[in-house]
Amino acid sequence: MERWSGRVAVVTGASSGIGAAIAQELVKKGLKVAGLARRVERVQDLANSLKSAPGKLYPIKCDVTKQEEVKEAFKWVKDNLGGTDILVNNAGVCSINTLADGPVENWRKIYDLNVLALSMCTKEALQSMKEKGVDDGHIIHINSIGGHNILDGVAMYCSSKHAVTALTEGLRRELVNQKSKIRVTSLSPGGVRTEIGEASGFKPEVLEAFKDNPILESEDIADAVLYVLGTPPHVQIHELIIKPVGESI
Repeated sequence: MERWSGRVAVVTGASSGIGAAIAQELVKKGLKVAGLARRVERVQDLANSLKSAPGKLYPIKCDVTKQEEVKEAFKWVKDNLGGTDILVNNAGVCSINTLADGPVENWRKIYDLNVLALSMCTKEALQSMKEKGVDDGHIIHINSIGGHNILDGVAMYCSSKHAVTALTEGLRRELVNQKSKIRVTSLSPGGVRTEIGEASGFKPEVLEAFKDNPILESEDIADAVLYVLGTPPHVQIHELIIKPVGESI
């Protein structure tokens, strides 16, 4: 990770859970991290707790489903930090619904955040890397085991994560055709202890049913991000699936 010290990472969904853990670990490794989130005050609290770390966390209020806000956030990074070297597309949402009944607005929220927002942030990061002259950048999509199979009750969420799997390979091929050394990784966790259930509106009885399942911690995913970034420049971890021991899915 020494070669990343002093460089710039953008982390979406940095206010809690996996995003906050990733932002924290990157700052500890000496990076300048732009933490994008709607609940920017929580990113600010995290930044305050990291004041003695080698790097620095910069809170940026941004709803990544809104293209203009995404553009403004990446412009701020360019103007104030010099541009983007690493993007971690972490922001995501899930909801329990059916294909027979919907509701359709939940489907739209899933695709707006999990697919379109991820793609818009990727586009802006690639443009920033190009303008900065970065040819060793890295884009990491926080995917899911749902991007590789179908889980009951969340087929629309799984379909959005299958899209992330496809977009990872599509971007890899684009970069190869451009003879670029920028790397792209899909990182697919199993169950992780985060606030996504509450944020996605899961009913208490649903959350209760999962409480005794094998579970990963957000820090486990942050460690995986450090591993992916720390591999030699000629090594691309294209897909990394992480499951807690004993997970039955």
